[in-house]
Amino acid sequence: MSDPNIGTGHFYVEGEVDLTHHVILYLEDISVSFDGFKALNNLSLTIDDKELRCIIGPNGAGKTTMMDVVTGKTRPDSGTAFFGQTMDLTQLSEAEIAHLGIGRKFQKPTVFEQHTVFENLELAMKTDKRAWRSLFAQLDDAQRDRIADTLRLIRLDQQADRLAGLLSHGQKQWLEIGMLLVQEPKLLLLDEPVAGMTDDETARTAELFKSLAGQHSLVVVEHDMSFIEQLGGKVTVLHEGAVLAEGDLATVQNDQRVIEVYLGR
Repeated sequence: MSDPNIGTGHFYVEGEVDLTHHVILYLEDISVSFDGFKALNNLSLTIDDKELRCIIGPNGAGKTTMMDVVTGKTRPDSGTAFFGQTMDLTQLSEAEIAHLGIGRKFQKPTVFEQHTVFENLELAMKTDKRAWRSLFAQLDDAQRDRIADTLRLIRLDQQADRLAGLLSHGQKQWLEIGMLLVQEPKLLLLDEPVAGMTDDETARTAELFKSLAGQHSLVVVEHDMSFIEQLGGKVTVLHEGAVLAEGDLATVQNDQRVIEVYLGR
């Protein structure tokens, strides 16, 4: 069934995401190889609904490839990837996966710099993206309220009419997070979200993420240990494409294997 919300040529994924078992993301024995290099090696990982999880590990550990598999950018050579209990991510396109409610933020912010902060959120909102409809669409009251709520949440309500290109680096990061939030995702994948931020911006971002947990599931890939400490919660350490250790930050920081391959560097 064609769905105008995601443009011509893509298709709606039938069914709802089943969260009755409280697991939103289920990866089992995922393997991915590139030219003989095993980026993921029988990776198994579960993320609970509404959980805030941090993923750490050395460069080449498989963090980005894992997110590529979840978002449909990379097809695994083997293994199982489910969103909820019923949605097999390995069988869906990137557009279909995004439509299910998985949003991804890359390290470098990508905002529309010649548009205002408000217009960026308006463009990002789930609407008919075909050009003629986008040009003439009017926001309804509920959509305007959602944008206003998001502006307050990301602390850019005083910047709504400012061009996005004039924002600080940290503010652009918050705007891009807001652009994901107005699409009402169930799962957010955030790649080094505080890279390049000031200490104050980093602390504010930690507050934002903690406020989002409980409403959305968040997977945060990060190297900044002080930021991870501010977030709290469970930490997963990847090494050579598999899970090396899991637990709270203090537990993994005191794990001798983690010290050897990552923290001791």
